[in-house]
Amino acid sequence: MRTSISVISSFNRTLFCVAFCLTFQAAAAPVPTWCTARPRAEYKSLQRLLPEEPWFEVYVIAPGVFAIHEPRQSQSAISYLIVGDRQALLFDTGMGIGDVRDVTRQLTKLPVAVLNSHTHHDHVGSNWQFETVYGMDTGFTRVSARGAREDVQSEVAPNQICGDLPKGFDPGTYSTRAWKITAFRHNGDRIDLGGRSLEIIATPGHTPDAICLFDREHGLLFTGDTYYPGRIWLYRTETDLDAYSASIQRLAAIAPQVNTVLGAHNVPVAPPSALTDLANAFAAVRAGKIASAPAGSGKISYKVDGISFLMAAPESKR
Repeated sequence: MRTSISVISSFNRTLFCVAFCLTFQAAAAPVPTWCTARPRAEYKSLQRLLPEEPWFEVYVIAPGVFAIHEPRQSQSAISYLIVGDRQALLFDTGMGIGDVRDVTRQLTKLPVAVLNSHTHHDHVGSNWQFETVYGMDTGFTRVSARGAREDVQSEVAPNQICGDLPKGFDPGTYSTRAWKITAFRHNGDRIDLGGRSLEIIATPGHTPDAICLFDREHGLLFTGDTYYPGRIWLYRTETDLDAYSASIQRLAAIAPQVNTVLGAHNVPVAPPSALTDLANAFAAVRAGKIASAPAGSGKISYKVDGISFLMAAPESKR
């Protein structure tokens, strides 16, 4: 009996040591540097809703327009719920880490359809939760709708997450689930929500299926990843710099009709002057007037006043 008690005691001490060590390691894990800069100062002037929501932060941008922000993941993705009199449109569905469908149910009782600013994984993560998903009529969109796993696993690495993941979320099985495109949309199409009309403006460049949404009556331009405050990513193999240049010049041309620019990362509101600043900055880069800086992993960055771009280094281009 004494031997059994000794063995049990030793076993308990071992368990205690393991638990203590794991707890200590977790506590000692460095906080990602990007995490210490959250929340951004720009959010202080916005009205926040659903403060108990565990993953998203929800802000009122304008009557019937809500920014659904994911500040605890390094991409800092922002989706937008746009509500009309008869239905609502969710412009992007985020990372697929939190339950964005539940958030939309708390914001509106109207039916919600989905349209993506483009189909990179950080914008389509919860498409599968919705019955109606519009897609741009491109091959890139069709391939994206199959879902992905390899590209998204790095998004839930410890250095990409600030704080706790939602309860029940398993990072080990994280993937972008496949979704069904219920109807295709094209440049110039209008989506009538009842009392609010949204015009699709094709802005290829960042991806072949990149679009903006324009609420002309209210002067709201939703720009996806074509523009957002922060370093704009233009280094992927599907990126077309010539197409991007043409797209942002079109946006600069409508800047006088815009009151607010709503991008898909970091901060949800920017002035219309950002559109002309973007076009001018990119033109300066392409004209060779701006020096590049190495950004690691075959990338270079350019900065022009408050606009910056992350691009593939010349030797990395295919």
